[in-house]
Amino acid sequence: MRFITITLIVHAPDPITGAVPSTADRFRAVLDSALLAEELGFDGFGVGERHERPFISSSPTVVLSHVAALTRRIRLFTAVTTLSLLDPVRAFEDYATLDHLAGGRLELIIGKGNGAAQRDLFHVTPEDQWDRNAESYEVFRRLWRDNKITYDTRFRPPLREAEVWPRPLQRPIRIWHGSATSRESVDLAARYGDPLFSANVTNPIEPYAELVRYYRERWAHYGHDPAAIAVGAGTAGYYAARNSQDALDAYRPVFEGQLAFQKSLGMQPVFSTLEDFVERSSALIGSPAQIVEKVHRYHERFGHSVLHLHAEASGLTAAQHRASLELFQSDIAPVLRRELPDPPWGWGPGPIGLPEPP
Repeated sequence: MRFITITLIVHAPDPITGAVPSTADRFRAVLDSALLAEELGFDGFGVGERHERPFISSSPTVVLSHVAALTRRIRLFTAVTTLSLLDPVRAFEDYATLDHLAGGRLELIIGKGNGAAQRDLFHVTPEDQWDRNAESYEVFRRLWRDNKITYDTRFRPPLREAEVWPRPLQRPIRIWHGSATSRESVDLAARYGDPLFSANVTNPIEPYAELVRYYRERWAHYGHDPAAIAVGAGTAGYYAARNSQDALDAYRPVFEGQLAFQKSLGMQPVFSTLEDFVERSSALIGSPAQIVEKVHRYHERFGHSVLHLHAEASGLTAAQHRASLELFQSDIAPVLRRELPDPPWGWGPGPIGLPEPP
């Protein structure tokens, strides 16, 4: 199994202190998180894309380009690239450039995106969002294989022998499909034989497990090799300590602060107590043994080979966050790497399909 950390770059009050960092400080914290992930041996670092409050992750290519310059080994993920909102040609140019700057370490997780505000910003309707996502992905996919294409697009000017530069370093890049609630993204991933990344953060396991089951069903329907399937899954929270009660005690104020923030936005929390959150959500909070057991439990339903943790402290102190990630790498990751399979491809710091550099 492989492990990545992800940030959506939420710019909101600290759930415990209420302090709001400056925008510059918030971005510096993201860079620090990326450096920490590489230092501790995580396999990837991801940056989300949102175009509405309370997020400031509207330019993941810019952020990841800076991360690429500061790191050497870790693979760089988008989480997710909202293709339904973007011109696929412009997005391709950005990501092809980033792939070169990153030395072939880029991986995309694409999706239609969530949120009415960002739909309104880009004049995208709920009715056409899925069609836009599918069309943009098809253009993106073709460009990654041939930078001169003809395509009768519906949502942007048609392409006639259009040339797009630069060519990316990786041809093709690996593209994951992010899935939270809908079968459309799952079917699109299965149709093209692409890996799936389940959000797995808001609800109990059942709706996500059903989508993964459907993905495997559609994968077989389209005639792909079952051995080539790869699934990733998110987590709703993470904090580990040697003693499970210490982990609960440390995380309780974080959970209560997040609960208050959700209520301030008029959201109805799915999990109203920390105990329920730990029991029924995908959150990994407890002792190393408890976390290993829970990942195994989810693996029985998902068969996933990539797992993401939150990249940032999100209410924990910097010392708590670092100690918890160190404990993950010393006591949790080695067990899961040994007992659960990797994705069915090589995983290194260079371009896909090429040998790792010495």
